[in-house]
Amino acid sequence: MNARLNFMTSPVAAKAMKHLIAAGRSLADSTVPAATRELVMLRASQINGCAGCIDMHTKDAAHAGESSVRLNLVVAWREATVFTDAERAALELAEQGTRIADAAGGVPDEVWANAAKYYDEDQLADLVAQIAIINAFNRGNVMIQTPAGDYHPGQHG
Repeated sequence: MNARLNFMTSPVAAKAMKHLIAAGRSLADSTVPAATRELVMLRASQINGCAGCIDMHTKDAAHAGESSVRLNLVVAWREATVFTDAERAALELAEQGTRIADAAGGVPDEVWANAAKYYDEDQLADLVAQIAIINAFNRGNVMIQTPAGDYHPGQHG
């Protein structure tokens, strides 16, 4: 399977992607744990059906030491006992932020308040930015049908 469009060979798409990639990299020094950020990106990618991002974030998280049990249970995090309360709050925020069109009024106040119990204002800003950025990547990859399976950890820097 080949993608409908190669983002990196299209001058227009490559220019836009450069900025989106830079936005993602700007969160590298976040105090939100890297594992939490990977779980959030994985969950949003699962919801959006983005095979390329699921492939990437599963492999990057595993390469960083995340367990296969936790990675496999992200899709059913509510019933899983392997996530902390803080991770659960971040996963709920990711789900609500990703499914924003499904709920009139956006992210419910109780979801935000629960996340605010575990994350300070800067960390909440990081999570919001991370969720927005991964959703942008997901939507682009789904539209162009980016294939999955060949990603290697660290491949994109």
